Amino acid sequence: MKRLLSAIETMAALSLLLIAVLTAGNVLLRYTFSMQIPDWFDGSQMLQGIAMFWGIALATYYGTHICVDLLWEHLKPPGRRWLDLLATAVTLAFLAPMAWMVWVKVAGTGSQGTMDLRLPLQWFYSVAAVGACVAALLALVRLVQLWQGRAASPELLGDDVSGVAHGS
Repeated sequence: MKRLLSAIETMAALSLLLIAVLTAGNVLLRYTFSMQIPDWFDGSQMLQGIAMFWGIALATYYGTHICVDLLWEHLKPPGRRWLDLLATAVTLAFLAPMAWMVWVKVAGTGSQGTMDLRLPLQWFYSVAAVGACVAALLALVRLVQLWQGRAASPELLGDDVSGVAHGS
């Protein structure tokens, strides 16, 4: 499981890195040589979608979404567990149809391409759709783990974000 989570994190991080390199490279070329990288804007948009879907997968698995815990903080451990179960079930109820609809979008792109280089959008959408499916799958895994009382948290990996994940 650690290898899978590491691969998911790497996919999201590489997408963000490519966005930064593409944007910085385009700015440098534009101001230095008055030219720009073809499809830099379309490419950065597509990479941002990929990074978001793969990042949602990790945030869902670890339960580290941005949230306001007014109720959760005042509950006892059994109540917290049930609230985490409910929240994860609702998340799964939204992620599963969203993953399906992203694949519908992939199927509907046809021969659409980027503006300059005419790169097929299907390539980018497919990678994002896999990320959406991974997010739904990890929501299901988290739900099962919460039910069994052994939910994952970033603390298990030695991260410096102590106490941010519910259900740990």
